[in-house]
Amino acid sequence: PGPAPPPGAARTQARSGAESRGAAEMLSSPWARFYSNSCCLCCHVRTGTIILGVWYLIINSVVLLILLSALTDPDQYHLTSAELGGEFEFMDDANMCIATAISLLMILICAMATYGAYKQHAAWIIPFFCYQIFDFALNTLVGISVLVYPSTIQDYLHQLPNNFPYKEEIMSVNPTCLVVIILLFISIILAFKGYLISCVWNCYRYINGRNNSDVLVYITTNDTAV
Repeated sequence: PGPAPPPGAARTQARSGAESRGAAEMLSSPWARFYSNSCCLCCHVRTGTIILGVWYLIINSVVLLILLSALTDPDQYHLTSAELGGEFEFMDDANMCIATAISLLMILICAMATYGAYKQHAAWIIPFFCYQIFDFALNTLVGISVLVYPSTIQDYLHQLPNNFPYKEEIMSVNPTCLVVIILLFISIILAFKGYLISCVWNCYRYINGRNNSDVLVYITTNDTAV
């Protein structure tokens, strides 16, 4: 038998073989056509997920600060029924507490996704991905309700306060045109959210495949050494 290859060469061959097997498994998946390592045509999906997580983290932090300031000074944010033109308050203490708890949960989920993408821990990205799916489903239901019950738009406009900006101009638009505009706007939002979901999913697959390749390299290297 010939001389045994050096440990470094064996490790390199093991890594290349493991990455080849991981790539083959990924390409054999029925979702392979949707897989890509790049997003926004310029950055890696891991970088894009980190940017997206930080962006959501900033937004929810700002919302949390607004809610906390509203809880400390309720008179500044509570609108009377006369100002709203209805028989309810803009936001009571119970709704404030619920919104604060949701903001805290969202900050935790976004922080987990950012940390998971940065440290390459795929499991930490799953809660943020589930939130994206839930948000996409809610927006889809809104679009379906507008399509099935277009009269709800006019009912919603009538419930708005009289001092709502551009209320009269919006109500003067043809109802059919208004429905088409709203559906087009919702479709653009759904397309954008769907693209962000695919970016996060590709990041999860990339990190998960990379971690599996590292495990295969470790096992193969140990077997070669033995």
